[in-house]
Formats: sequence, structure tokens, C-alpha cells
Amino acid sequence: MTARKDSPARSGTDSLREDKRALRRRLLDARKARGDDARAAATEALTRHALALAEGVEGPICCYLPVGPEPGAAGSGTSTVPDALLAAGHEVLAPIVPAEPGPLDWTRYEGPDALAAGKLGVREPGGRRLGTAAIARAGLVLVPALAVDVHGHRIGRGGGYYDRTLPAVPAPTPLAVLLHDDELIDLVPAGELDVTVAQVIVPTRGAVAVRNNG
Repeated sequence: MTARKDSPARSGTDSLREDKRALRRRLLDARKARGDDARAAATEALTRHALALAEGVEGPICCYLPVGPEPGAAGSGTSTVPDALLAAGHEVLAPIVPAEPGPLDWTRYEGPDALAAGKLGVREPGGRRLGTAAIARAGLVLVPALAVDVHGHRIGRGGGYYDRTLPAVPAPTPLAVLLHDDELIDLVPAGELDVTVAQVIVPTRGAVAVRNNG
């Protein structure tokens, strides 16, 4: 029987998808296993580093709203990274998940009291939508991820929203990912459509440049 011509490509895609799924499970399990004190200490350090990176930035800062075990989420005695940026006087834009798969919309973040239930069980600001192009005027973009490798490849939760969004960010604008120290790893399985980042922010080292291969 003659093999279908698309079998190798399909096999490669399936293998990449499974590699990503396995890595996500491992990374999510590791995050859930972190104690409250460790999370709070990480958020305190990440907040300090993020504020240093944002100092002197012109334009708004696009930043996801971290929750639960995500780096930068609120802990015992700590606020979230976006709350700290807001308190420091920065204009913070938060992402809005679209009804259909596509680039993220954006709106101004005005604090936790202004949040309402959104898509995917995530609380979102209820303010006026600024459109998907709002990210193009950002001075800094803080991107979520479960891990980033030394080449700048990131792995998220699999929705693909940021991979559809980040191509709209002008090249000079820094893209940074908040991570725990052990989430900067040697290799993330990546495909052609996966967007790379130029730096990560980790608690012990602050902002770390990674080899961004575009």
C-alpha cells in the first residue's frame, strides 16, 4: 500500500504536539507543588526586577494578570506584578481573550476591584476595549509562559493567543517573560509559528537575555 504524501508532516506535527503536552504537564505539576512561602518570595523578587525593567519605559506596559501559581501572582504580603506597575504610575494594559481564536484584545487595567468574569475562567478588566492593535504602542510587553529555553522559545498553555498577538509588536519593543528560576530550561519543543522572546525575568538573576532567533 502506498503511503499518503502528508503522513510524515502529520507525524511530525503530532510528535511536536505530544512533546509540548508532556512538558506542560510536568511544568504545571511543578508549579502546583511550590509552597506559599516560595511563591511569595518569587513574586517579591520578580516585582522588584519588573519595576527596574519598566523604569523609563515610554508608553503603556502590556501585562497579563497572573493568578494562582503563576510567577508574579499575589502571595502572602505581596501584590501582583501588574498591581505594582500600576502603583508605580505606569499605564497597564491587560489582555482580553477573544470569543474566537485570534489575537488578544486589550483594555486598561485599573486594579483588582475592576475585574469581572471573562473567557476561560479568567477574570478580566471590564473597561473599554482598545483593540488588538493597542499592543503596538506598548513600551514593554510582559508575556506569560510555563517555560522559556535558551533560544527564546516559550511554551504557554496551548491556546496560541500570544503567538497570534506578538507579531504585531514592533521589533524594538522588549518582550519579557516572568518565570521561576528553574523554568528557564535548555530546550522547548517549538514549531515555525511559535514566537520567540528576547529575555526572561527570574527571581535570583533578574532580567536575562536569551538568544532570540526570531
